[in-house]
Amino acid sequence: MANLAPVSVRISPRERELLEAAAEQSRTNLSDFIRRRAVEAAEADLFFRALVTIPAANWKKFEDWANAPAREIPGLKNLADTRASWRD
Repeated sequence: MANLAPVSVRISPRERELLEAAAEQSRTNLSDFIRRRAVEAAEADLFFRALVTIPAANWKKFEDWANAPAREIPGLKNLADTRASWRD
């Protein structure tokens, strides 16, 4: 992994033990585990804080779409009707 910059974080001994245990269970080293989880958390945080702006000129079209009757999508219906494999 070229061009990586170090990040320093202060953690308690208990937090380090916890992170090391989780990294070990994930079969990776502490640095890779922390980086992967931090990036995942940042992506999720940004995703859930996304703001969608609908221009006023398109608002009526959006409302019509949102208030339209639900339509059946056969693939989703089949999926919903299929018993999950872990329930067998």
